[in-house]
Order: sequence, then C-alpha cells, then structure tokens
Amino acid sequence: MKFGIVQFPGSNDDRDTLYVAREVLGCQGELLWHKDKDLKGSDVVFLPGGFSYGDYLRTGAMAKFSPIMGEVVRHAEKGGLVIGACNGFQILCESGLLPGVLIRNRSLKFISKSIYTRVENTDNPFLSLCKKGEVLRLPIKHGEGCYFAEEDTLKRLNGEGQVLLRYCDPKGNVTPEANPNGALENIAGICNAGKNVFGLMPHPEHATEKVLGREDARKIFDSVLRSA
Repeated sequence: MKFGIVQFPGSNDDRDTLYVAREVLGCQGELLWHKDKDLKGSDVVFLPGGFSYGDYLRTGAMAKFSPIMGEVVRHAEKGGLVIGACNGFQILCESGLLPGVLIRNRSLKFISKSIYTRVENTDNPFLSLCKKGEVLRLPIKHGEGCYFAEEDTLKRLNGEGQVLLRYCDPKGNVTPEANPNGALENIAGICNAGKNVFGLMPHPEHATEKVLGREDARKIFDSVLRSA
C-alpha cells in the first residue's frame, strides 16, 4: 500500500506522517507537492496539519485551489481513501469533500494538549478495528478546531453514521467540559456519505508509538490498512 502525503506551503506534519507510513506501518510513502497534478499511484491520500498558505483568508481557503486538490477530489470520487488531520480537515471542508466548517476555538486561544475522543461509528474504513464507544487518547494543536454545521447537516451526519469521533472524558462521557474548542455536539471527526473521506482535528500521526507516550491512533492506521 502507498500513502501520498500532500505538502502545502506551511504544512508542518507532513514528514511525521511520512515516517508513520514508512517506519511504523511498513508501507510505501511519498510526499506530494501542492503543485503536482499526479498522486503517483497513492492508495491513500493524507492531508496533514499545519498552516497551509499561512491560513490567509481562513484556514484551508487557499489550499483548496492547489492543483493537487483536483486530483484528490477525483481520487475521492472514485472511492479512494482520503484522510485530513487538523488543517487537512479544514481543507477537506473548504474543498466540499466534507460538510461543515472549522471556525475559531470558542476560547479564541490556540490549544495544544492531549484529549480523549469516543468512537461513534465503526462501519467505515478508518475505525473498523475499534469498538463503538471505545476511547482514544489523541493530541490536538489548533486555533480553529470548532466544528460548525447547519442543523439539517448535523441531523444528516448523525442519521447516516457520519460522525466518527466525539470529544469525551477518559471514561467516554461526552460532556461540555471535555470539549476543548466548543465544537457542536463535541464533534472531533466526521466522514463523507461514501465513508471514504475522513476528517479529524486530532493528530493521529503523533499517536502511533509508545515512545511518543501514546499509540491509540495505530488502530486508525491499521483499520485503513485492512480496509484498503
């Protein structure tokens, strides 16, 4: 399997993800420059965290116009797997591959810490090795991670099983206190209707080895390997 990791000007988790693909998962991995028009045989496309184009205008608003994104959209439309973490999630929303938008944290402050998320749905390629209700400890680092969507969109996401992760406490309770950024309904990650595009605010690439203090996200990557 081959992971293609997109590099935008301002990306800062691209090489971390490349390391996970090659060294942790034992897969092929290649960096894809934002001006490329070829995914170079990638089976899974990963949009990493960072500050694409300096977050000018708003997060992800300029990255969606990069030449590579046309190929990412076509890959997704054909059923190919796409993952966007943090800034990558923001780009997926701006590109129309995922519904809703990420806005400023309710506190108006940048947040960097470990949080807990509860697995809401496992009927997808990204969490198939998890159990519904399982708690994953993952890191976040963002200033615009507050997920927002219109009421009818939220109803559809919930009804179709597209909400994959919610912020929770260590015991799996979804509470206002466990919500780090004010996201509606504590939403930390969603997928598209086809369930082949996954966006999440936490950083799975930083939680795959014990040496990093946590390896809960290994289940996410292993689920992708089994599905693809």
